[in-house]
Amino acid sequence: MNKEKMQLVNKLFNNETIRTVWDKEQEKYYVSVVDIVGVVSESKDKQAYWRKLKQRLKDEGNETVTNCHALKLKAPDGKYRMTDVCDIEGMFRIIESIPSKNAEPIKRWLAHLGSERIDEVFDPSIAMQRAIDLYREKGYDEAWITRRIKALQDRKKLTDVWKENGIVEEKEYAILTNEIYKTWSGMTAKEYKEYKGLRQESLRDNMDSLEISLSDISEEVTKRLAQKNRPLGLKENIKVARQGGQVAKNTRTEIENILEESVVTKNNKLNYEYMDEKLLEENIEK
Repeated sequence: MNKEKMQLVNKLFNNETIRTVWDKEQEKYYVSVVDIVGVVSESKDKQAYWRKLKQRLKDEGNETVTNCHALKLKAPDGKYRMTDVCDIEGMFRIIESIPSKNAEPIKRWLAHLGSERIDEVFDPSIAMQRAIDLYREKGYDEAWITRRIKALQDRKKLTDVWKENGIVEEKEYAILTNEIYKTWSGMTAKEYKEYKGLRQESLRDNMDSLEISLSDISEEVTKRLAQKNRPLGLKENIKVARQGGQVAKNTRTEIENILEESVVTKNNKLNYEYMDEKLLEENIEK
């Protein structure tokens, strides 16, 4: 299981949040066992219920428990803790060990979850609608969502131009993007994310309207210059990326002079805080 290629995609079942992770490499979902167990059993202490069930299944020699993995998932209090997860096939086996009237509805829900990604291959609009719904669930308004989708399209146009200009490796795209960000914000994309307290989250999703506007300007100018001048290779494209970033930097300076405050902020859309790794381990042990 490659944790770097896994994406947290929470799902809802009867208004209950089921923490779910999509494994891009294996193209399959992993689901929080304790969340499913809680829904099926209706136990007031789902953690305790799962601990007892897990021990019983181990004693019985059930291989499903052996196949469970532990991932850091966000708990209700907003902190990340190690949580047992299992693929959909394994979840079916665990559900069969719990006598409950809720078993069949949750099985149907899991079956639909498993087919969801397959459906998207045949109809990409499903994936687009899913993304829109996720942004809505996170509280983004319709105008922001529309702008975000357009920004994704514009970004693709920029990378297409870079490709035409001889940029072929992923690390080269990252280098050019960092040159743009460094020029107008003073930070690489990674440094910018750290400044905002982000880890895996999208930087653009956590910018305010002015930050997004400056990002859009820098990339649009870079794209047009690259189309006009046709620089070849990384070295020449870096020069153009810096020019695009400089236009946004000049705009930023003018805005900040008028507002008398920095446009680049630590503000983000997170409703939780990351714990230091050492503190997290101590928290888990407690």
